[in-house]
Order: sequence, then structure tokens, then C-alpha cells
Amino acid sequence: MHLTLRQLRIFEAVARRLSFTRAAEDLHLSQPAVSMQVKQLEEALGLPLFEQLGKRIHLTEAGEEMRRYAHAINGLLQEAEQVFDEMRGLERGRLNIAVASTANYFAPRLLASFCERYPALQISLRVTNRKGLLAALGDSDVDLVIMGQPPASMDLTAEEFMDNPLVVIAAPGHPLAGRKRIPLEALEAETFLVREKGSGTRSAMERHFAEHGITLSTAMEMGTSEAIKQGVEAGLGLGLLSLHTLEMELELGRVVILDVDSFPILRHWFVVHRAGRRLSRPALAFKDFVLDEAQGILGQPAVHAEANLP
Repeated sequence: MHLTLRQLRIFEAVARRLSFTRAAEDLHLSQPAVSMQVKQLEEALGLPLFEQLGKRIHLTEAGEEMRRYAHAINGLLQEAEQVFDEMRGLERGRLNIAVASTANYFAPRLLASFCERYPALQISLRVTNRKGLLAALGDSDVDLVIMGQPPASMDLTAEEFMDNPLVVIAAPGHPLAGRKRIPLEALEAETFLVREKGSGTRSAMERHFAEHGITLSTAMEMGTSEAIKQGVEAGLGLGLLSLHTLEMELELGRVVILDVDSFPILRHWFVVHRAGRRLSRPALAFKDFVLDEAQGILGQPAVHAEANLP
């Protein structure tokens, strides 16, 4: 059996994404090049690795087996690369980070400060939703993840490094804007713009309202925090977002924070990796940097509704 590491890497990308097109985008290759490498691997094995059912592809039994071997081999290669990076020190290492889409409002500032200290490091930053972060952790595709509350069901090491207050926002002209100590019940009749199901912010909101016996009558689903902010600004409804996403809109007066009883919801940001994973020197350096210096670099924006007033 003759196969190449390139074929294994491409196969694993297709198996992870279950799409030749998306795998090609991830690998910065053309779709025909990806298809050709997978076909050559199938010919070397003498077995099909994928089957098409309707418009989607699925792994065959042989494909599931090959995925396990490919994952193990790629994991060993990554570990070897980390060992040699450590031997070279922090001058030529590589760091792969994934962050929640909400954390992307502050993660570039952290990376900019870190890169000033270690300018020769090669850094890859992936921005994705909670589902994507958990998949990356499960597949050990990244060194470190910055996210909200990690799930207890996964074997992870998670360390808190900064508060993450969730606040209710409205357009400046909304009837509730400027009111003090708004009872939570007053929000039941309001339309809320919310993130997709599975989002950490949405889960925290639904849990908080349920604990207080509040049922939202109307919810409009939005795919990004930016879409929620723009919808709130346009008067479509209220939003609940991390305070870290609102710095510019609050400064420009485009939205206001409502003074609602039991708010803000105080959550936290965590730096996370798989438990037992051997971290490279660049990953250890960045983890220590985040834990020790993130709060000082980023600060903590004012959370009270009075911060909206001129």
C-alpha cells in the first residue's frame, strides 16, 4: 500500500468537513486537486472512502477506519513538529488559535501585543461559533481556544482570565431607554434579536430568563453579533450581547444599555485546550500571556446604564 502524507492530510480535511469544496477552501487548494488526491488514496487502498447519498457525502466503513489512522498519524506529526519547535525556541514556532466570534472583538489586540514580543512566530487565528470551537477541540486541530463557558462533558483544561458581562441593549429612541431599574417582566412583550441555537450567548440568555420565570414572546434569529447590533440600531427589537462587542456603538450613541433588574449576566472568558495535550512553547507562552496580561491590556468597559449618558 503506497500513500502519502499529503493524501492523508487532504483526506482528513474532507472527512472532517464532509465536503470536497469546504475542504479545498480550508486547504487553499482547488476542488479538482482535492478530489484527485482522495481518488488516488482510494485506488492505493482498493476501497472507497466516501459514498454519496443525495447531495451529501458520507464516510464508508473503510473511510471511518482511515480517518482514525489519519488522525493518529497527523497528531504524531504535529507532536514531532512541536518538539522541534521547542528545540528551536520561540523564534520559529507556530501557534494555532481559535476564538469565539464574540471574542474576535478583542482577540486581535491580544495577538498584536503578543506578536510585538515574539515577532518571528507564525500565528493562525480561526474565528468561529461555539459549535466550530468544540469541533476544533474534539479534533485537536488547534493549540488553544478562547471561548465562554466550556462544556463539562468534554475532557478540557479551562482557565478563566476575564469577566464577560452580557447586557440588554436597545436603540436610543426605544421607550425603555433611560428608565431606571426596569423589571425583568417588562421584557416579556419585547422582540429580542438572538443568535443561532447553540450559541453560548443565547444559551445564557435562555437559561437566565427561565430561572426567573420569564418567557419571551417574540424572537428574531440573527447569525452574528454585528447583525444583532444593526437590527437593534434600526429599531427591530432588543438584543443581549457581550459588553466587549459594544465599545464603538456605545461611544457613537448608536445603542444604549438598558438598566434591567438582574442584569448584567456575569459570565467569563476562558483559555481552553484538551486535557493532557502537550502544549508547544509558543502555546504555553500565549496561554501565560493571556492569563497574566489580558485584563491589563483590554481593561473592562463600564457596564452600567449610566455609561450611556452624556
